[in-house]
Amino acid sequence: MAFAAGLSEHPLPTQATGEVVGQVLDALGPDAGPPDLALLFVTAPHAGAVEDIAAAVRSTLQPGVLLGCTAESVVGGPREVEQRPAIALWAGHTGPVRPFHLHVQPTPDGNAVVGWPSEEPGQVPAVLVLADPFTFPTDAFLERLQEDKPELAVVGGLASGSPAPGGNRLVVDDRVVTDGAVGAFLGAGVDVATVVSQGCRPIGEPLVITKAERNIVYELGGRPALERLQDVARALPEEERELLTHGVHLGRVIDESKTEFGRGDFLIRNVLGGDPSNGAIAVGELVEVGSTAQFQVRDAASADEDLRQLLTGRRAQGALLFTCNGRGTRLFGRPDHDAEVVVEGLSTPAVAGMFCAGELGPVGRKNFLHGFTASVVLFTTQA
Repeated sequence: MAFAAGLSEHPLPTQATGEVVGQVLDALGPDAGPPDLALLFVTAPHAGAVEDIAAAVRSTLQPGVLLGCTAESVVGGPREVEQRPAIALWAGHTGPVRPFHLHVQPTPDGNAVVGWPSEEPGQVPAVLVLADPFTFPTDAFLERLQEDKPELAVVGGLASGSPAPGGNRLVVDDRVVTDGAVGAFLGAGVDVATVVSQGCRPIGEPLVITKAERNIVYELGGRPALERLQDVARALPEEERELLTHGVHLGRVIDESKTEFGRGDFLIRNVLGGDPSNGAIAVGELVEVGSTAQFQVRDAASADEDLRQLLTGRRAQGALLFTCNGRGTRLFGRPDHDAEVVVEGLSTPAVAGMFCAGELGPVGRKNFLHGFTASVVLFTTQA
């Protein structure tokens, strides 16, 4: 196999490390040679041993590049281990991989992100990023990268192993750091594709934003936005109307050149509140007059349907899954949902990943930081 994944729930980090390395080596086969890239995901109970875990993985698996981070919960094959001791390991023959460590450095002109390779590999379609949510300006980084390299897809997620600054660990080869972001360029020797499932279902009809300022939408289709939402709610069956009490979302179309909009065309953001005095609604994202938007709802059934449909017809030899902390048993009422759907949908057991404090992935050919999303990176060896 070109790709493999391992998972261990052993409470001793030394034993767990041996188990995941053994599973990966067995799956890759004795004649495969060292993998080009390995990803290591470690839950909080093992965080104090990350240095030793990473060193053991490097010495036994001997990957060309090792990346990793701490996470609240991890994924290995069709399993999700939530908030318990666990290690997940993924490895693959991806062709040459160039790693980096980005961090914020003060300058006379303000803070700057440094560490981006001065010489980039040519013709790579994607870059994988694992970032610390407390010390790395992910949104600003994505905006700058969109300006400089709009063709480059950014995938990955934010470390979730600690709720406080300084608690997360990021791994890049033989280094373990507590700040910034680690990553690598992908696709020099393998085909890379992405699936970003935002877990929502549209309600009502698409409408043009006709009056707005920053993140405040005053009018949709020439009428107060709050009135439009009330109209949509009244038209829903009673059981679906109940979903609105758990949260309303607005999907904004990213590629306005399309004539019809479907799954994957909307960037989903929370509706933060409404003002009855002027009919405006506040959204968790800057909006533009003239763009198209549609109200959305999110529940377990919608999230399941969205992920399954986006994976329909897809195949991959290996995949990385970055899913939100708010999914798993919190959303679906049982463990393993996203992992099972990805393994089944892609017909490969070589799936690993983590639960994130924010997920990275492109929507409409633009890169965004998401919440409540399952962002999947698909790998297939080139013919």
